[in-house]
Amino acid sequence: MAILSILCYPDPRLHTVARPVGAFDERLRQLTRDMLETMYDAHGIGLAATQVDVHERVIVIDVSEDRNRPLVLINPEITWASEETVVGDEGCLSVPGIYDGVERASCVHVRALDVHGQEFSLEAQELLAVCIQHEMDHLLGKVFVEYLSPLKRNRIRSKMIKRQRDEARA
Repeated sequence: MAILSILCYPDPRLHTVARPVGAFDERLRQLTRDMLETMYDAHGIGLAATQVDVHERVIVIDVSEDRNRPLVLINPEITWASEETVVGDEGCLSVPGIYDGVERASCVHVRALDVHGQEFSLEAQELLAVCIQHEMDHLLGKVFVEYLSPLKRNRIRSKMIKRQRDEARA
């Protein structure tokens, strides 16, 4: 397994729309193992393939307290979203150290494939529902800061560029 490099906002590759996965092979299984290892190493609860510069519809998630219940969603689709919403402080491994409120559906139904190409459905609520919606945005080329005001988004963009410049000098 390997720790993959996570793209940081405002990297333009984060705005690439992911294509559907067609081959359910060892390469895909290795990608999901590497993504899970990367997510756990970065102390995240979700990671989309777009964030590691692989532009395929692959998401890994683990919202369990013990970090031992990984969920892999291939070619996921939200088939239903509740009208009831929640606003929570979201963060993102591609926007480290930044958290802000985003409104999301409080419950979603999702249809996806597992790493072997077998279809499954699940109903997600609360944190899992928010995480799925956040990661699916990545597959559409959208980063959570795009839900924020232009002023906040520009401040975050400037802060991230400065941080990347400082890290490159170190």
